[in-house]
Amino acid sequence: MVRRRALDLLEPGKSVARVAHDLEVSQQAIHRWRRQDRVDEGWTEKSELAQVNGLD
Repeated sequence: MVRRRALDLLEPGKSVARVAHDLEVSQQAIHRWRRQDRVDEGWTEKSELAQVNGLD
């Protein structure tokens, strides 16, 4: 439940740090959940993930 809530809160533009603080979880957990969620949705190429994460 916390995982889905965290991912839902990220979409409207809240920062990972803010969501982590609000839900009392680590930022690393949110990053892992988001990465796994994207893999589950079919984002399997590293280049695609880098683009979404703004790392390209």
